[in-house]
Amino acid sequence: MYLGIDLGTSGVKIVLINTSGDIVDSSSSSFEVSRPHPLWSEQNPRDWWIGFCDAMDKLSINNDLSQVLGLGLSGQMHGATLLDENDQVIRPAILWNDGRCEAQCKELEALVPNAREITGNIMMPGFTAPKLLWIKQCEPANFARIGKVLLPKDYLRLLLTGDYASDMSDASGTMWLDVKNRVWHNDLLAAFGLNESHMPRLFEGSQITGNLKSDIAQRWNLAAIPVIAGGGDNAAGAVGMGIVKPGQAMLSLGTSGVYFAVTQGFSANPESAVHSFCHALPNTWHLMSVILSAASCLQWFADNIAMRPVQELLNELDNSEINLDHCPIFLPYLSGERTPHNNPCASGTFFGLSHSSAQVNLTYSVLEGVSFAFADGVEALDQVAGQAQEITLIGGGAKSQYWRQLLADVLQRPVNYRTGGDVGPGLGAARLAQLAIDTDKNLQQICPQPALESVSEPETQRAALLVARRKVFKRLYTQLAPLMRPQ
Repeated sequence: MYLGIDLGTSGVKIVLINTSGDIVDSSSSSFEVSRPHPLWSEQNPRDWWIGFCDAMDKLSINNDLSQVLGLGLSGQMHGATLLDENDQVIRPAILWNDGRCEAQCKELEALVPNAREITGNIMMPGFTAPKLLWIKQCEPANFARIGKVLLPKDYLRLLLTGDYASDMSDASGTMWLDVKNRVWHNDLLAAFGLNESHMPRLFEGSQITGNLKSDIAQRWNLAAIPVIAGGGDNAAGAVGMGIVKPGQAMLSLGTSGVYFAVTQGFSANPESAVHSFCHALPNTWHLMSVILSAASCLQWFADNIAMRPVQELLNELDNSEINLDHCPIFLPYLSGERTPHNNPCASGTFFGLSHSSAQVNLTYSVLEGVSFAFADGVEALDQVAGQAQEITLIGGGAKSQYWRQLLADVLQRPVNYRTGGDVGPGLGAARLAQLAIDTDKNLQQICPQPALESVSEPETQRAALLVARRKVFKRLYTQLAPLMRPQ
């Protein structure tokens, strides 16, 4: 058996698979995001460890983990986890959806004019590097204490194994990696007063980085098993869904939203805020478009406006006839936006409310607005990679058949939903562990696409109506953008 650990933004999920690749069991534990100031988004790294231990305790109740052969890690990308020379956390980790360092991004692009050529990416507030410049300028005492900079999942790795290590896919999102050549870039690090000694060692996603500490192993009846590099959540999710070859793509409908396409070698489109990263597999790359608020928009609406559980809202939508004339246009930019706008000050809007706009109409508008934002990102990525042969949906939001159909109508392309789509990154991390250890099997044997549960084909009549509504959506952002301010 193999374990896959996925450290997300809202919680940690653990997936247990057998040697045939089937999911045996899973467990999870949740934690919160802190937003102490406008544009800020932080977490205490100790909460990740507490959540991990809680999820492992749950998993071990009904499973004999002594047969586990290896453990892989995946996690939220870009988070700046700062440790001193004694491995003590210096300050709360600054997360991927933090938008405080827009000014530092501009400063860095001027300081390193060829940064886009090296990394394949535009400097964005969500990435790790500009966060470090903000700390250097705004919290110099904290910056002076830095011994190591780790990504979130790699902080868990340190506690599990004592090793400073990361993988190529997660490291791609730091803006310190030469993405084409898959190495730390010394000039980029030097621009921050850093060097490779501050960075973890780099591994491919299916390489072993160390072994579980004996005391940690004993707690859950594990052996001192190998721990594998793993991948950033999106790359690991792609491995979990068998998205490993050029022409394959997936759309992840989680807290944030990602459109991910495997490419034929290294390519980039930074001007449209498309991300160009290493895949979690050797000699493989991918492109991503990212929207910062996806399923989190529906959770926000459920918690703060409807005051009802998300599932109730989705059930109500399933059983209602929606008149689009009564549905406002929703801009889903609750945490700013990346692709294609690269605007940390972008904010959310309901436009076109009337007395006829019932709660169910607003629920629909939230799903539609997120789907329109996805379409913007898909178009930006397709300009580089061309249209994918197929799109697989993953993430918690993808469990909604209504949302899957809406995405097919907006994209005007069929979308597939496969078994395990709600635990894709954890499944991918477990598969990467199996790739490292079960060397008798090849990539296609360990990373097949899971069973197809449904295909949502676009409905021609509604797709035509959505084209007109999307034009309003795009025009609305263009006209409101100059008025948007930090949230």
